[in-house]
Amino acid sequence: MKLLRMLSRNIRDSFKSVFRNFALSLASISCITITLIVVAISIILSLNVNNFASLVEKDVTIVAFLENQITEEQKAVVKETIESLDNVESYEFTSKKDITEEMIESSETWKNIMTNWSEEENPIQDTYQVKVKDINKISKTAKEIEGIKGVSIVKYGEGMVEQLVTVFDTVRKICIGMVIALILVTAFLISNTIKITIVARKREIDIMRLVGASNINIKIPFIFEGLFLGALGSIIPIIATVVGYDTLYEHFNGQLFSPFIQLVKPSPFTFYVSLVLLVIGILVGMFGSWRAVRKHLKI
Repeated sequence: MKLLRMLSRNIRDSFKSVFRNFALSLASISCITITLIVVAISIILSLNVNNFASLVEKDVTIVAFLENQITEEQKAVVKETIESLDNVESYEFTSKKDITEEMIESSETWKNIMTNWSEEENPIQDTYQVKVKDINKISKTAKEIEGIKGVSIVKYGEGMVEQLVTVFDTVRKICIGMVIALILVTAFLISNTIKITIVARKREIDIMRLVGASNINIKIPFIFEGLFLGALGSIIPIIATVVGYDTLYEHFNGQLFSPFIQLVKPSPFTFYVSLVLLVIGILVGMFGSWRAVRKHLKI
């Protein structure tokens, strides 16, 4: 009970202190707000780039063309072998008859040419469209499928796909590095801003030391104060994230520049980003206060 009373008193005093030293608190809150808005933009960009990369990777398909003279028994073996491969997520068989019908329906030119073909004259081949689990292993999987008896040729955009994977991996690493760097810069800026606030209250700390308060009892109210500053500083970035991203998503109809670049749906995306911003604000605020008071008490 004594611990709870002491804790509640420290929380109450910290909350009052934020408003008692409003001018100094406002400087800290403003710093937190500005830096968290930058962090929010970086996180949103990073996650949307990652989403776009994932969608493109999922859309990459291995197309296996079967030999024209393949028997039904051989087709069954091809199917079983494809099913047994570790990196195969899903597959779809399309007969040459279905492909021919689709081509006839899509163009008058194809219709004029293909309607005169007999079954034996039709050069189109049955195909398997294969989706892989890990795009980094697509080349190995394509070679395994190409080695199956009854498969004549395999295509998946070789060369271009590998380059695309390399580019996406690089972009992902840059985005992650940028977010981490911004969080560290945020911690440094907020820590220094709060340090200025606490140095300006040197007299208050000195009085607490004179009346016999231990270092931990001096630190706790300031740490809670940092928590409140972090929470208050994250309010505007959270509102800007939720309202701004929802507006952006609606304005562009969920896509950017083309249907291939799909934006992440606002719900629950903005909730998670807001939670991250709140946690960063609180932790950085508490860390900044703890660091500033600790250095002051060593003087």
